[in-house]
Amino acid sequence: MNKLYLTTAQLKSEMERCLYCAEKPCMKACPANCSPADFITTAKAGTDDAYRRAASLILKANPLGQMCGLTCPDQFCMKACSRQHLDVPIKIPAVQATILEKARSAGVLEPPEKVTPNGRNVAVVGAGPAGLAAVAVLARKGYSVTVFEGSDRIGGAAKLIPDARLPYEVIEKDWEYIKTFGDITWQMNFRVANPVDLLKDGYDGVIVAVGEPHSAKMGIPGEGLAVSFMDYLADPEKYKTSGNVAILGGGAVAVDCAVTARDNGAEFVEMFVRRRIPDMKLTMEERKWLLDKMVDITSMTRVKKIEEVNGAYTLHTCKTRYNGTKLEDIPDTTIKRPGFAHVVMAVGSIADPKTEAEKVLYAGDCSHGGSTIVEAVASGKNAANELHAAITGEVEETVCPVSRTVTYKAKSCAVIE
Repeated sequence: MNKLYLTTAQLKSEMERCLYCAEKPCMKACPANCSPADFITTAKAGTDDAYRRAASLILKANPLGQMCGLTCPDQFCMKACSRQHLDVPIKIPAVQATILEKARSAGVLEPPEKVTPNGRNVAVVGAGPAGLAAVAVLARKGYSVTVFEGSDRIGGAAKLIPDARLPYEVIEKDWEYIKTFGDITWQMNFRVANPVDLLKDGYDGVIVAVGEPHSAKMGIPGEGLAVSFMDYLADPEKYKTSGNVAILGGGAVAVDCAVTARDNGAEFVEMFVRRRIPDMKLTMEERKWLLDKMVDITSMTRVKKIEEVNGAYTLHTCKTRYNGTKLEDIPDTTIKRPGFAHVVMAVGSIADPKTEAEKVLYAGDCSHGGSTIVEAVASGKNAANELHAAITGEVEETVCPVSRTVTYKAKSCAVIE
């Protein structure tokens, strides 16, 4: 078992710290409604059978449980963990990922019982986290599900996460398990221009989960010289260099780009961030990666222009400051920063316009903007339950106990039976 997972001793130590709170604040804080208190209690015996039963609990709530365990930030279950009031929160995501890896490595993870087909067909457009979660819910409700994916690999934006954080084989493991849920077929390298056409083709409903396929722009001169984070992370070998690399942006994706650049041999990697370092929405782990990889952060700085000079790139930057809550440029602070082999733009992404139609629902990033994998899972589950209600008229009775404010409607995070 590699460093992505806890050792057996570490796993035991973390599980023994669980207080098994009756209120289960960790579950209430999980967008997917997974219950760490329950799966930790179940796995505590440390046997293959215990891991099997614990893994089953996880996957009933979150069919992408191993992906989420490796990528979940510390703002959900860990932030709510009661243990933080005594010492430090339990490393719940790592515990979750390790339990699933142990169950799968031991070959004890069992597929769910077969479901009775309900005679209806639905389509899911996009095989990212939200789409896969929707597929899982709909298949378990007896639908015949067809997945349309525009590329040759499943995973969506999760494919862009470096292998050091999320090996692609883990995405495949979660998908292979979902494929046992029922009648699922997939059409790879198939782009759906208009989801309404699928209704005309005979599908009873459609869920669109295509993410945000376009890299956001900054609106500055020369930005066409920059590489989008999507292109950079999709094929980092193409941009391998021993020179200097500039990363524009200060979020989790920018961190992935910076770490990838360092791992690819860049001598110096510098992130340019308009705001303060404490304003960067990063986990403690992500901040540690930047330190470990010796990535420099130039904060309170705005890039105003990019130009190519003698085969390299020069950035024109200026310092910024807060005027109340508004960020503004500081006059007479513009300087030139020459000598970058690559400039990577990682300032966000943009979704395509939605097609409004009855029984066409949207899930994931294309519905509520960029988010974490676990939030995408919750969004996909919710959309699947809403589509089921729209098709059958049934009302979901289980309400997701998400206590925080989210940008999508948390209608139902029911367990996937």
